[in-house]
Amino acid sequence: MLTGKSLGGKNLFARDEPDPDAQWPDIAQLSDLGRHFLAGILDGLPDVMPLRLVENFWAPVTVSWGLEHRAASIRLIAPPTSKPGATRFEIRVSGADTNPHFVLAAILGLGWRGVEKKLAIPCPPLGKGEDVGGQSDAGERLARSLHAATERFMSKGSVAREVFGDDFVEHFGGTREHEIRLWNEAVTDWEVKRYIETV
Repeated sequence: MLTGKSLGGKNLFARDEPDPDAQWPDIAQLSDLGRHFLAGILDGLPDVMPLRLVENFWAPVTVSWGLEHRAASIRLIAPPTSKPGATRFEIRVSGADTNPHFVLAAILGLGWRGVEKKLAIPCPPLGKGEDVGGQSDAGERLARSLHAATERFMSKGSVAREVFGDDFVEHFGGTREHEIRLWNEAVTDWEVKRYIETV
């Protein structure tokens, strides 16, 4: 599920004039509010994703962003590739099977946390043609296993606890722990082929 975020009326993510002192050219026309909102999502992303991601499935696997970068976790759509009024973020890490209420709450909660704390964008943008997870990707690798993702989601210092509250994290994290137990009890096709059919 790709999720685009913008604010209605006057686009509060757009800057009236380009910022000549922007840390990267990609954010020269992104407002301070937009920069903090983006930073908040990037900062909290690893803590609010109780799922595993694997490479080579057209899904971003790192905390990454880029102007018009369709493989990054967050695609920034802004001038000069669009009109200022169309400035927005496309959050690309959520899947088609996710709960849309959880996804929207996470995006808005993380973004607002970034605005309130005036967070700085934690990693440089990916440029055109730069691969997610490649040498130029300075972003943190998202969880490779459901177990690791759930541990991070439920940890005491998790951003998820700050954004969603302890009750939600304990309840939703408990459903992930249940799935892990079910997975660990299941005999996989690989095990059947390896140990029964081959032996």
